[in-house]
Amino acid sequence: MDLASVSPDALGPGPSAAASERVIAAGDIARCDSQADDQTAALVASMPGTVIVLGDDAYANGSAADFADCYGPSWGRLLERTWAAPGNHDHVTAGAAGYFDYFGDRAGPKGRGWYSFELGAWHVVSLDSECALVGGCASASPQGRWLDDDLAAHPAACLLAFWHRPRFSSGLHGSDAGLDGPWRSLAAAGADLVLNGHDHDYERFDPLAADGTPDPAGIREFVVGTGGASLRPIIRRALGSAFRDATDHGVLALTLSATGYEWAFLKSPEGTIADRGTGSCQGEDHP
Repeated sequence: MDLASVSPDALGPGPSAAASERVIAAGDIARCDSQADDQTAALVASMPGTVIVLGDDAYANGSAADFADCYGPSWGRLLERTWAAPGNHDHVTAGAAGYFDYFGDRAGPKGRGWYSFELGAWHVVSLDSECALVGGCASASPQGRWLDDDLAAHPAACLLAFWHRPRFSSGLHGSDAGLDGPWRSLAAAGADLVLNGHDHDYERFDPLAADGTPDPAGIREFVVGTGGASLRPIIRRALGSAFRDATDHGVLALTLSATGYEWAFLKSPEGTIADRGTGSCQGEDHP
């Protein structure tokens, strides 16, 4: 199949299909001096499903004005179906107050940027990767303890987590060892997908083990920092990196079933598919 000729309709019926949910995700989104976020927002608006934003949602400072003037006219029209994670730019405003005020209960408890919810057969976890500002990300931190308790309380065959800074990345910022604790907790719980932003590119990894080495039974990570901010070059190839695109804005579309998932990276504004594939939930492989 020629991916360059595929429209979003080729992704299938989306969340109306039995026992499936559509998710559309991206981070590094809204700037008042760019139209790229308007183009990705129009692409997302053309598809049904749950929207996940991966941090750095409103440049440059995550202020109330940034959200109202920059994010609101583009991705803001998707607010009622959006779940959010904060990024470093959202935290420029003290306490990420603009972020929490804008997203409300779709951002978790105010002042604590981690929460979870159920989406069909999937358990979904959102974390705050600004570790130095939220009491740390290690297993002994408040966020780390919450994550371990949440995973123990919500055993699921299919598990997705999202936050801003990627544990592994080939992009300009690179891999962030500060997220090793959450990654290892999720690996121990049999997580299937992790979605991140921060590096302004798209990257898909083969499944990775707790130590970051390729492992078919590991977590597949996507970096989707392509929501509208200026793109940046990829400067290395991290271990396990399977696909990279630093030239196109776009969004990641996922179809989540009770046993696995399909993915496609849709380039904006036209919605053609640059990368696609399927995977199985680890809970299905390891009952």
